Amino acid sequence: MEKVLEMEQLVTNFATKKGLVPAVRGVNLSVERGKTLVILGESGSGKSVTLRSILRLTPPGAVIEGSIKYQGEDLLKKTRKDIQSIRGNRIAMIFQDSLSAFDPLYKVGKQIEETILSHQKIKRSEAKAQVIELFRKVGIPSPEQRVKAYPHEMSGGMRQRAVISMALSCQPEILLADEPTTALDVTIQAQILNLFKQIQAEYGMSIVLVTHDIGVAAEMADDIAVMYAGKIVEYGKAKQVISSPNHPYTKGLIAATPRQGQKGTLTAIHGKPPLITNMPKGCAFADRCPNVMDSCRTLNPNLKKLPNDSEVACLLYENTGSPKEMVHV
Repeated sequence: MEKVLEMEQLVTNFATKKGLVPAVRGVNLSVERGKTLVILGESGSGKSVTLRSILRLTPPGAVIEGSIKYQGEDLLKKTRKDIQSIRGNRIAMIFQDSLSAFDPLYKVGKQIEETILSHQKIKRSEAKAQVIELFRKVGIPSPEQRVKAYPHEMSGGMRQRAVISMALSCQPEILLADEPTTALDVTIQAQILNLFKQIQAEYGMSIVLVTHDIGVAAEMADDIAVMYAGKIVEYGKAKQVISSPNHPYTKGLIAATPRQGQKGTLTAIHGKPPLITNMPKGCAFADRCPNVMDSCRTLNPNLKKLPNDSEVACLLYENTGSPKEMVHV
């Protein structure tokens, strides 16, 4: 399959009082045309920073290293003007909070019109007609009236649909979606996920979706990258990762997820992720891992390809491609 986006050794450093510290640490990922890549992990694992790094939307003072290739060209070498022509046009992003995605002082329809006019040389009346049609496409009722609404006059689900319509306004090749169903009830969440599938089928676009919800990942993903402490710790086809996880962290996430009809107590992952300002020398998951070995505290494993074509960064698989005897502590 053709790769429309490739990240190689992506490192995103944040400026702190202690100097530059890495929030994203050597990420290698690729996105295939017309497919969905889900980046899965807990809050603070670096998922959103990875997405923002693609369009250079990181905080002031951040330093991004490595390469992010789109159509064979490195986005990190583009000028600010070049990046602005790509944002919202060829690569669009849906941010986590649908309310903050819009300026509360302006009508939603007008804001989407401005997005269209900034990338297309058309009349405002034509842009307005496009917004109405986009609202209709994403399932917003009475679109002729809703384009005149302010953000606070829309429900959470309707605002999320408006955000999606803004992201689709220039028919992007790649859609970046950061927790697009957060704070929505399960019924609206299902509608939004179905909408993504319909849009992808119609436009043939690639989607990179960030989530902490394994149910969303199972519903949407062709490929899954599991992220922990700024690194990819497991990567593979969605069915393989969810049905036969390899990394102890992935296993922990799945074990902590409730299933329909399940009885008894869920198994929690004890402890919490390390701070980016105090990253351990060895594996970042060592202090929380039920299978930790002495070598885990000194050696930092890289992704290793397994016989089933999945990749895992874990010393349990370092030599043979199959797990060593597990040492519980």
